[in-house]
Amino acid sequence: MAKPTITVHHVRAVLRGAERHGIDTVPLLQASGIPPLLLGDDRARVTPAQFAQLFRALYRATGDEFLGLGGAPSRPGTFAMMCYAVLGCRDLGGAMRRGTAFYGLFAHGPDLTLDTAGPEAVFAVRGDLAGRDEDRFLTECLVIIWHRLCSWLVGRRIPLTRAAFGYPPPPHKDEYESLFGCPVRFGDTRTEAVFDARWLTAPLVRDEAALGQMLRRSPFELLSRRAYGTTVGEQVGRALSAALRASPRLPTLDETAARLAMSPATLRRRLAQEGTSFQQLKDAVRRDAAIAGLAEGREPIAEIAARLGFSEDTSFHRAFRRWTGATPGSYRLGR
Repeated sequence: MAKPTITVHHVRAVLRGAERHGIDTVPLLQASGIPPLLLGDDRARVTPAQFAQLFRALYRATGDEFLGLGGAPSRPGTFAMMCYAVLGCRDLGGAMRRGTAFYGLFAHGPDLTLDTAGPEAVFAVRGDLAGRDEDRFLTECLVIIWHRLCSWLVGRRIPLTRAAFGYPPPPHKDEYESLFGCPVRFGDTRTEAVFDARWLTAPLVRDEAALGQMLRRSPFELLSRRAYGTTVGEQVGRALSAALRASPRLPTLDETAARLAMSPATLRRRLAQEGTSFQQLKDAVRRDAAIAGLAEGREPIAEIAARLGFSEDTSFHRAFRRWTGATPGSYRLGR
């Protein structure tokens, strides 16, 4: 089933560095299968494959690992060299300290820190990197990449206790808990991710051969959205996605509650506490599957509608416009 789609806010953000340097981004969008007109609607979304393709195109166009978003460019190969430098460390704490020291060697590079406060370890991005909207996106990418790189190094996902951001909540603030897999807060003094300090003693389990394979897929693999299953909403979404693979008919709330071994009332209450609802999750699963089918460009729209459980095209068109602010056909423009 389709992976969770990506908000157009992140598409706009990743383009800003190139735009700031005078690069025409319209051809890059079109080559990635993203109709430029979609950027005008806040509800629009793209597939992870489209976003990764755009990321690669921007990487080539800017010649910068930070895609023109930082105060100074990061030459291609810098991240790989940092990874090779940390691979010789005995444990994760040593690797993180060596990695943050590595980036500290570069003028105008990101100011990364690792601190411990009692039982907690805190990875932070300091300084004025998050002063502009485009730099906020770079800051968030750095946190995500470092968290997932550290998890990869020790061979286990490191649960985040919380994440904080040194700026006000953006319009797409509801995306962040699922993106980081933990509670989030905005308006903090700095941007940071917090985890149990005991992970710092975890041994590294990767070698150079594994690192070479990982780097061939990076940073796109490290940035890809993870379904952590840490919330009831994520568990419901996973169950609905699995059901949609087998049949256009999605299970009811009662059926889903039974599968999760809880009462319907408890499921409604837990979802409400997480700021969502069963209907919103059903819509999200269908929306992401529809966008993925449209982006691939081969399946007729009528067949996509039937596969997603819509009895007629018109009801699918109305639902899709409500989800994304655009028509299904607009997602195929320029392909």
